[in-house]
Amino acid sequence: MEPVERVSVTVTFLRMDHAPEGPPPPFPEPAQVVTVPRPSVAFYRYLYDTVGAPHLWWLRRAIADADLAAALAAPGVSLHVLYVGGEPVGFYELEARFWPAVNLAYFGLVPHMVGRGFGYPLLCHAVALVWAHGAKAMTVNTCTADHPRALPNYHRVGFQTVRAVREEWPVPLRLGLVIPRHLRASGRGGTV
Repeated sequence: MEPVERVSVTVTFLRMDHAPEGPPPPFPEPAQVVTVPRPSVAFYRYLYDTVGAPHLWWLRRAIADADLAAALAAPGVSLHVLYVGGEPVGFYELEARFWPAVNLAYFGLVPHMVGRGFGYPLLCHAVALVWAHGAKAMTVNTCTADHPRALPNYHRVGFQTVRAVREEWPVPLRLGLVIPRHLRASGRGGTV
């Protein structure tokens, strides 16, 4: 049993059943997306923790290194990292366990890159890559803890909302994440 903060979010599930028309838009300055075939747990945690901290990404923070390594090495999982000026500044993770459907499992930018015009081109890059490999469907989900532009950008690129559900997450306090007041589930804590 460990102490947790209960967080209340609305999760929106989206799906795309055909490729968008036209090429993806260019990045606002020279950038490169690199596929990392076997990311180290330390590198992945750096990306996940840095990108996800403002958005309460906690699930992969809470699992052991061995379990994370196994998840990253699973068939159909791929990591794609955005580099600008030699720095990793964003990433997306694809999961094709249910091919020909591909899930955009994680997507985001490091905080100092948000609002600089890289998010939408990176999202379009992910979508174009999936469809270029012959997928028949693409899925993603987002929630009210994510950036406010996440859902509009998913719609803009061509995803359609399938459903939205209310969830309550038991976020372990040991992770040290800042939980926004609007996400606190009636101020309830507890243990799991």
